[in-house]
Amino acid sequence: MLTGKRILLIIGGGIAAYKCLDLIRRLRERGAAITPVMTRAAEQFVTPLSVAALAGEEVHRDLFDLTKEAEMGHIQLSRVADLVVVAPATADLMGKMANGLAGDLATTLLMATDTPVMIAPAMNVRMWDHPATQRNLNTLKVDGVSVVGPNDGDMACGEYGPGRMAEPMEIVAAIQTALTDGPLRGRKVLVTSGPTHEPIDPVRYIANRSSGAQGTAIANALRALGADVTFVTGPAEAARPTGVDVIEVQSAREMHEAVINALPVDAGVFAAAVADWRVASASDSKIKKTKGGLPVLEFAENPDILAEVSQMDEGRPDLVVGFAAETDDVVANATSKRARKGCDWIVANDVSPETGIMGGSENAIVLISEDGSEDWPRMSKDEVARALADRIAAYLGDS
Repeated sequence: MLTGKRILLIIGGGIAAYKCLDLIRRLRERGAAITPVMTRAAEQFVTPLSVAALAGEEVHRDLFDLTKEAEMGHIQLSRVADLVVVAPATADLMGKMANGLAGDLATTLLMATDTPVMIAPAMNVRMWDHPATQRNLNTLKVDGVSVVGPNDGDMACGEYGPGRMAEPMEIVAAIQTALTDGPLRGRKVLVTSGPTHEPIDPVRYIANRSSGAQGTAIANALRALGADVTFVTGPAEAARPTGVDVIEVQSAREMHEAVINALPVDAGVFAAAVADWRVASASDSKIKKTKGGLPVLEFAENPDILAEVSQMDEGRPDLVVGFAAETDDVVANATSKRARKGCDWIVANDVSPETGIMGGSENAIVLISEDGSEDWPRMSKDEVARALADRIAAYLGDS
């Protein structure tokens, strides 16, 4: 809950501004107080009256307000909040923030604040992908600004892709994480999830049955304990976790690159079902069926992400957790895998078809560490995730 917390909400000028009305309502339901600030462009999409009515407080709009600025009101506004949230953070606002411009009340507040800042970007997909926007985003991250979203989706302009503002409940989850003093607050954790797709040709690929549900549950559980979570996922069926940095990949090599770029972290949880092999020379054209002949596929080994991270000389996470999906001799095979890879823990489970675990809603795991093996009872994947997150928090707390 957010009782007693004050959010300075800066509403930028984009069509996604309408979502801020629901965001304000959701935050107030959880006990937060909202100080709303609107740019002039934001007033083209939602009215100050609507924002003020939902926030229960006056909307601040003018930098040159003689009454307020006689007492340096912009300084006071910028420092009484527990968190400053910019939603939507347009390309224009992000550019001004990254370059230290302060030409109106919103940007002046952002320059004057000593409070943590969170942005929820929203813009056209081409604007989001533009090198200038990505440079500005990287600058803001280096400056300590946290980012929620954007999501892929349909846009008001008719295009589809990244740039759609995170949904109100996703932003609420990120705010709760930012303002929660959990045992993992200040800790960075990397989670991989889902299958990988290894292309055969432009229309076919090799994959596995991982749904990604356990990975999503683990990321949510770690975020709930205050962790700063980077979530690298293959093309999974499961919904993505909220309030975390989501990186979408397709192949094992793409996942490897994303993992290396995400380091250093305090802990790495490698729950993804990464393909061991790929087609050595995937065809650029669809392979045609020919009478009396079958295509011959030559395979190459994919990067061993778990082993590489576990055996790093520099930058190794304090805790590396691998997963072992087995169909036979679960404990023996998983124990051997732990020794071979060099990770600290292995979360092993039996994914034989009769268990219903692969792609199901429940899991039954054996946690293997240097102390031996520990059987956990069958329970929901959310319960497994919470128990594992608690164990990770305890381990990092002792390290």
